Amino acid sequence: MVPPIYPNQALRFAETPLFAGLPGDIRVSFEFFPPKSEKGEAALFHTLERLSRLGPDFVSLTYGAGGSTREVSRELSVRMQKEINAPVAAHLTCVGASRAETDAIADEFWQAGIRHIVALRGDGGPPGTPFEAHPQGYCSAAELVAGLKRLHPFEISVAAYPEVHPEASSAEADLDNLKRKLDAGADRAITQFFFDSTSFFRFRDRAAAAGIDKLIIPGILPVTNFGRTRSFAHACGAELPDWFEDLFVGLDNMPHARELVAATVAAEFCRRLYADDVRDFHFYTLNRSELSYATCHMLGLRPGGEKQ
Repeated sequence: MVPPIYPNQALRFAETPLFAGLPGDIRVSFEFFPPKSEKGEAALFHTLERLSRLGPDFVSLTYGAGGSTREVSRELSVRMQKEINAPVAAHLTCVGASRAETDAIADEFWQAGIRHIVALRGDGGPPGTPFEAHPQGYCSAAELVAGLKRLHPFEISVAAYPEVHPEASSAEADLDNLKRKLDAGADRAITQFFFDSTSFFRFRDRAAAAGIDKLIIPGILPVTNFGRTRSFAHACGAELPDWFEDLFVGLDNMPHARELVAATVAAEFCRRLYADDVRDFHFYTLNRSELSYATCHMLGLRPGGEKQ
């Protein structure tokens, strides 16, 4: 239940702009996917360069479904480490590789100077394809985390699901799986994207009650294309509130208006999280910089560490 707003509170809210006075004390990270062409690769590095000006904690590059872009991701992650002025977190999954092969990739990352791994079980392929462990491979993200820690003192991030992983038998089982990953040596969890702040706060409270005391970073997906966002949400079990969908009705052929709405929605969403002591945000950029940059700007973050 939302507490009533008394006259003095209403006056304060009316006189204070939503984003006024934010000190820029947030920490951010940005996630990208491997491009499919030379043109896309050039655009990716342009986006990386622009967002790296905001001083992110790290930037990361995904694998494709079923590990389909493993080699490209590996090569580009090493290149990013050399060329981008931001720490790189390389993704590793358990899909389609033996432990020896996965360990060899991790060793290569370490030798290249990459000290942060996003360790994931991974998906078997397109949505709905069941995961099958390689006969000689890691069988779970928790096993992968433990294996990486035996190799090198990596900083490790793992995945969390505020609205429950689609394959989990229950919310409790999903939370138990997260705890196993963190207990195996992971340093933090990054959530799947979500669109209702209360789902994150409830998940954070449940995690704390289960004895999880490591940082849980909310994953933010600014809307670049609503149809695509709806497909992503359906695939991972993220709920789209009715009001959220209504905001984008009629904007399919109005890209500039859609971007204005999307930036406002993303910033207001992050502001709600900020108001409840969230200071770390992980942006799923879809290889575009504008919406993530605009959101960070409205939260007070400036290039080179300058504050609002």
